[in-house]
Amino acid sequence: MVFIVDDDAPLRESLRNLFRSVGLQAQTFGSAKEFLQVQPPDAPCCLVLDVRLPGISGIDFQAELHNAGMNIPIVFVTGHGDIPMSVRAMKAGAVEFLTKPFRDQELLDSVRIALERHREQRQQEQSFARIKACFDTLTPRELEVISLVSTGLMNKQIAYELGVSEATIKAHVSAILQKLGVDSRTQAVIMLSRIGTEPVI
Repeated sequence: MVFIVDDDAPLRESLRNLFRSVGLQAQTFGSAKEFLQVQPPDAPCCLVLDVRLPGISGIDFQAELHNAGMNIPIVFVTGHGDIPMSVRAMKAGAVEFLTKPFRDQELLDSVRIALERHREQRQQEQSFARIKACFDTLTPRELEVISLVSTGLMNKQIAYELGVSEATIKAHVSAILQKLGVDSRTQAVIMLSRIGTEPVI
């Protein structure tokens, strides 16, 4: 889905037809306020955003979306851009900053990049959520054990650290691997690293 936010009605309609001509769904809005009233679909999407809008500038709206946790990729279009403005937008994560009039293909290429970026972002978020859900099933002691495993300690060393038997640690490790759905300590440590959990020592 491509969202178009621009106060130029003829341009909005022209862009919507352009995107539909290449098989993309498109929805148009005359202001940032209108866009915020819509729930984005559970699918890759991007925002084609004019810099000058009624009520709030596109640049300020970009910051507002980021602060609200809406990390939708943005392609800026403007008839009044300058270098400092484009630098600010790109530093804040914009995919592209196009000056009107721009070529249709230039915009389509930028939108495809934005959609692919959002697709990859969604996959990473979903992978993170699945891994975190697995770790949420571990007991506090199991979390302690896997954190020590991640430091490179063997079962005997972990047993000494925690003041328990090596057999107990082996049982914990076995339970951890089963709950995480992996076959080895290495795979478990890789999963731990992906969610950025700090080792508990």
